[in-house]
Amino acid sequence: MRAHIRPTGPVEVVRERAWGTTSRIPTSDGPVWFKECAPSHGFEPELVAQLERRRPDVLPRVLGHDTEHGWLLLADAGRSFELLGNAPELWLRLLPRYAELQRTAQVLPIVPDRTLERWPELYHELAESHLPLTSPELTRLRAFESRFSELCDQLAAYQLPAAIQHDDLHHKNAFVDGDDLRIIDWGDASRSHPFVSLVVTFRFLEEHNGLLPDDAWFAQLRDAYLEPWGTGLLEAFDLSQRVGCFAHAFGWEHLRRLLPESTRAAYDIPFAVVLRRALALT
Repeated sequence: MRAHIRPTGPVEVVRERAWGTTSRIPTSDGPVWFKECAPSHGFEPELVAQLERRRPDVLPRVLGHDTEHGWLLLADAGRSFELLGNAPELWLRLLPRYAELQRTAQVLPIVPDRTLERWPELYHELAESHLPLTSPELTRLRAFESRFSELCDQLAAYQLPAAIQHDDLHHKNAFVDGDDLRIIDWGDASRSHPFVSLVVTFRFLEEHNGLLPDDAWFAQLRDAYLEPWGTGLLEAFDLSQRVGCFAHAFGWEHLRRLLPESTRAAYDIPFAVVLRRALALT
């Protein structure tokens, strides 16, 4: 840390999880953030550094990173969308920029591979896992497997390129910093179908803001996001949200395997919400 900044006080650990620890360091120029990534997420420092070079207006400023140790030192990103009420107007500005970033970062082999062609395989692994669901729900999940594969084939027919997919794009990970809008916490990212990112964004606009599924804001945000991708993609987007709810669950199951048994019960409470939102679309 001292190779890049001059701390003015003690380091404060603000979040500690199996896949990484985040600390806050005070400096005379404001807080700085240090992330120590576990080996399972050791790709994040290099990923963030690469993305920040491509779009410094969308990523927090990287003060230093060490790929070998999984260390990442970041400038403060500003004020979170959460503090600003998660206003849809903010997402209307951010989502096209995020789509443009995805289009310039389609080939990043350092991140986990959850590309569309792997989804049927990952679905089968999910359906055979020990999940926080009832027996009837597990039966429903397994019964949908063949239909899920068919829907993946339909989505693949649109021939959209795999791209970086944040997979945790919500109000706590999006920030306003003057004219810039920044996205933090890329540890859940993968190389996947790009449109899946909005599964999380839309979920929290429903749950946090109380928007109904048919609210006009969702169509506006969808159209703003799709604009950099081109025309004729409305059906592809709708399909991506249906099967993408399961693709989002793949990431949750991956993280669950990293947890000690003593912490899984607490993790399974929000994981069950993710799974049931996906099951509702079967």
